[in-house]
Amino acid sequence: MKIYLDLIFLLNFYLDFLLLMVTNLVLKRNASIKRLFLGTLSGSLTLLVLFFPVSSFFLFLAKIFMAFVMNFVTFGFRDLKYLLNNVSYFYMISIILGGFLYYLNTEFPSQNQIMVCFFILISPVVLFIYIRQVKKFKSLYQLTYTVLIALKNETFTLTGFLDTGNKLVDPITNKPILLIEKGIIDESQERFYYIPFNSLNNHNLVKCLKPLYVVINEKKYKNYLIAISDKKFHLDGVQCLLNNSLLEE
Repeated sequence: MKIYLDLIFLLNFYLDFLLLMVTNLVLKRNASIKRLFLGTLSGSLTLLVLFFPVSSFFLFLAKIFMAFVMNFVTFGFRDLKYLLNNVSYFYMISIILGGFLYYLNTEFPSQNQIMVCFFILISPVVLFIYIRQVKKFKSLYQLTYTVLIALKNETFTLTGFLDTGNKLVDPITNKPILLIEKGIIDESQERFYYIPFNSLNNHNLVKCLKPLYVVINEKKYKNYLIAISDKKFHLDGVQCLLNNSLLEE
């Protein structure tokens, strides 16, 4: 069996560079291209171990050691937590990419060079999707809160989303209003009143009630009103839209 060391080196360099680049983007480390290349080059030293008769356990330790070296060279050293965080994300991204390529190889087993090239070329696409999903996850869940609403007859916990577009306030009491989806509250057991609100080209009334208190991320509030929305929010598990006033507080 022929082994082309130059191809192995290039493939290893290519994949390591992708992993370091994605780690750099996800963690916003702002490492330069030069440092990315140097970090990738230092990781390629692992290939030297293949020329020595070593056990699989020693090879495993060597790979972990080189992962630390690669991240140290690429991102520098501020403290141990910083380095461990970089290495952890580097390995998580490696597992995601490796798992996907393994899946493709199992589903489409082939020694065809075209398929091998396809697996290699699709790697950036997989990592691009990963970066996009991570950013979406972070932007969504940074604005997600646990909301406990206590009414006279019941108490329930919802997943709330801080909606900067929700600036509804009661014009009389000037209290901010939280919106929750219809069907959560047993409306037959509560006493409602209506307040006017304006939206784009629309003037309407919203049905409100006053809770005993609201707890948002373990902080208790008594100055909020609850309004029932007739529409679904279509956010990941979100049942309550928080008021923009929460940002000011």
